[in-house]
Order: sequence, then C-alpha cells, then structure tokens
Amino acid sequence: MEKELVINSSPTEVEIALLENGKLVELHRQKTSVSFSVGDIFLGQIKKTMPSLNAAFMDIGSRKDAFLHYTDLGPQIKSLSKYTNDILKKKYNTHLLDNFEREGDNPKNGKIDNVFGKNEMVLVQVLKEPISTKGPRLSCEITLPGRYLVLAPFSDTVAVSKKIGSAEERKRLKVLVESIKPKGFGAIVRTAAEGKKVADLHTEIRELSEKWEKIYTELRVATEPGKLLSEIDKTQSILRDILSENFTKITVNSKEIYDGVRDFMKSVAPDKIGIVQMYKGSKPIFDQFEVSRQVKSSFGKTSTMPSGAYIVIEPTEAMHVIDVNSGPKALKRDQEDASLLVNAEAGEEIARQLRLRDIGGLIVIDFIDMRNNDSKVELFRIMKEFMKNDRAQHTILPLSKFGLMQITRQRVRPAVNIDTQEVCATCQGTGKSVPVILAVDNIVRDLEFILQNRPNAKLSIVAHPFLRAYLTTGFKSIQIKWFLKYRKWIKLSEDMDLDIFAYRFFDRDGDEIRLD
Repeated sequence: MEKELVINSSPTEVEIALLENGKLVELHRQKTSVSFSVGDIFLGQIKKTMPSLNAAFMDIGSRKDAFLHYTDLGPQIKSLSKYTNDILKKKYNTHLLDNFEREGDNPKNGKIDNVFGKNEMVLVQVLKEPISTKGPRLSCEITLPGRYLVLAPFSDTVAVSKKIGSAEERKRLKVLVESIKPKGFGAIVRTAAEGKKVADLHTEIRELSEKWEKIYTELRVATEPGKLLSEIDKTQSILRDILSENFTKITVNSKEIYDGVRDFMKSVAPDKIGIVQMYKGSKPIFDQFEVSRQVKSSFGKTSTMPSGAYIVIEPTEAMHVIDVNSGPKALKRDQEDASLLVNAEAGEEIARQLRLRDIGGLIVIDFIDMRNNDSKVELFRIMKEFMKNDRAQHTILPLSKFGLMQITRQRVRPAVNIDTQEVCATCQGTGKSVPVILAVDNIVRDLEFILQNRPNAKLSIVAHPFLRAYLTTGFKSIQIKWFLKYRKWIKLSEDMDLDIFAYRFFDRDGDEIRLD
C-alpha cells in the first residue's frame, strides 16, 4: 500500500491529507491559534473537586477550566504530586528520578477528595482536545511519546507492542530497553521499533529524557498554571505515528514546513528524506492532487461507491447511525452473495469514513440483511481487517440478531465536519443568472482600476476553471486582447474552490490585491 502526505499551509491553518493508494483516508486541520494539542503538558491547579462526578476542574492557564476524572489519575499520582510540589518548593533539585522516593500506588476505586486539596498544583497532560462546550480533558499519567517508544516517569514497567509478531523480537526489545532506559522511568515499545538497533533506541531515549529535563526546568520557575511542554506540531506528530516503509511521497507548499519536515526526517528516517518535496505548481496543491475533489465527494450525508451501492451517515446526539443500501445497480446474482458483496464494499468505505471524519463514540451500522450465519461471520472478519489501519482505539462487535453492527471508536478531538453544499454560484440563491459578459466587464473594471494606481505592477488573476477557460479560449482570446490593449501579460490561474464568476487579483509576490 502506497502512502502519501499532502500538506497545504495557509496564513490561518495547516491542512494535512493522508492518501492511501491515491484515496483520501485522513484529513487533519490545525488552526495557527490553537491553544491545546493532545500531548501538551501543563502545570495545573485544582479549582474545585466534584465528589458526585469523582472528578476535578483545573486551571491550566486558559479561559476555560479543564476536566480531570479520577480514572485518569493513574497509579503513580501520589508520586507525581509529590515530585511537582517538591520542585515548586525547591526541595528536589534534579530532573533525574534515580534518588526520588516514590509513594505507593493509588487505589483504583478511591475518591478524588482523598487525592487533591483545593488549589493544589500538579503536572497534567492533555488527553482530549476541547469538544463543543467542554474544556480539554486531562490525565496525570504523563507520557513522552517518540517514534520507537513511549517513556513514562514514575514507573519501572517495560511493555512491548503486541503487533510485533515475533516472540523472540519482543523479548529482545524488552531486555534491550530495560538495560538502557533511565532509572525511575517505564517504557512502552512501539511497533516501529521492530528490528531497530540499540543506537536508534538509545538516541530516542536521550531525546525524550531531554524533554523531561525541559519540563523540570520550566517547573522550577513556574509561579502559576500554564504550559510547560508543547507537543510537536501536527505534521510531525502524524509522521511520527504513521511513517513507514510504504510512504512514497510527502509534498508541501510551505518552505517553513518543508524545512521542518526535512529536519524531522533527518533525525528519524534519514534514508527517506528524498520523499519530501516542495510543491511549486501554479494550481492550489489540494487541486493538483485531487484532494479538494475527494473532500467534496466524501463529506456529504451520502457516500456512493463504484458499484452504485451507497451509505447514508446520520449523526445524532448519542451516536452515529450508518445505513447501507444496494442502490439501483444491484447485481443480478444469488441474493446472499450479492448482499455480502455490497456489505463488504460498504465496510471498506465505512472504515475510510470513520478515519476521514474522525468519528468517535458509538457507531451503529445497518448492513443489508443476510440469512447465512457464515456470511455474517465473514462480514465481521472483513470489517476488522478494514479497521486494522485505524490508529484510534476501537472495538467491533459481531452482527446482532437484528443485523446491526456496533463499533466504539476513541474520540480525542472534534469530528471533522465539512459542509460540501454550496450556494448556487450563478444565481447566489436568487434563481436568476448573471450574464457571463457582465462578469468579464467586472474583471476589466477592477483591472483598469489597479493598473491606474499601480502601473508597473505585475498582475495575475485566479478564477474558477470555467471562467478562466472563457478568458483564455481561442486564438484571439480575451487574455490576448488584454495584452494588446494594456501591453501587459495578465497571467490566469484556476482554483476549483472559487465560485464560477469569482476572481482574485495577486501581485508578483503572490500577495492578494483587495479592492473592498
């Protein structure tokens, strides 16, 4: 399977599209002003405990209080709390945990009132980003993730990913990591560590230890709640988690992100640095790689598959409901075989949609009815296979006696929701069309105004492909007439996201010339 990452950077956000065999499977968006990211570490202060919820609300230096539930404290919370307060009071003067006296484990079924008092300070990590009206959800089980392993302070346990099939390799990695990890830290060895040498793992442990030292340094001078350590940016975070031998290309349209990705690749996979490419085309990068088209076709209420079958996705307050329909092109064959074939095709699309929209919580799927129990078992197996590449934690249940399949999927950030419906570009919702000739007159009017005020400007116009084609078609096209009239070549580019009669002016530096 070929994997490709396409990164579109704009002044307000960064969009990251993951393509598998040319098909869009994940879309991530990060605003440049985002305050929270999963993995960020803060110094938090207890504002109030809620015994009825067995939880606490915490001040982490933002306008909205964060939520910490007792189940997210972890067994080492007493050690973490002691470490935090000892450093704040200057009683402990090193980031190393060699000589730190740990407290006993916290009981699983205790009360949060017995752990924290009001205004108490403790290190916390963002577990889930703010969703709707809810603030971020926190955890006190601090982890420092790398590409090959995850370092966990106040623990001695070394666990190895079950996805590493060889028992001998798992044993090798466990012994290896136990011998090189710093004292007072536990570790989780990730799947990517399979076959790696001690030097690779040792380098990463040193980098993660430096992050812990940075937390210690920030904590020593902290006087109020706030962020101590930021997770790496979304692009590098995704690369760290999913980078594999199957990656064939990473294309970026921003020089800053391009340099950052190359630096990251140098440190984690220097042999694959050549797959990072800077996009210099005239078309928007998402149009060039057909990401925009796939977004518009994938985020509607209905998603149609090549066979003509389609699925309908309905979000509700409590769950997402998905209905599978065979469509008008139902195969003329045995009904049981046809149903299994359509259900299998729908299962692949559903697995893609769950990743693409980042749908979390409870998902209920109404597949086409099948009578044969073997067919139901086969569909269950197929669905687990399609969901195998989903990085979010999930659980799939077999078909119920009503023919429904239930899936629970981890939710760590709001679901991606893109409205693909557009106001009619030709009538703007009025039902009456504007003559094309007037659209050209409007461009000429604005063009002459710009040339009067900026006679030496080198201009370009970005328009919808239909409008651009109208301006450039023919031997003596409108574009050539402009050249003969103004003695300037006006470059014309296209952008599928613009309305049919919309256009924008840009100068030689690529900055937009606004006339409003």
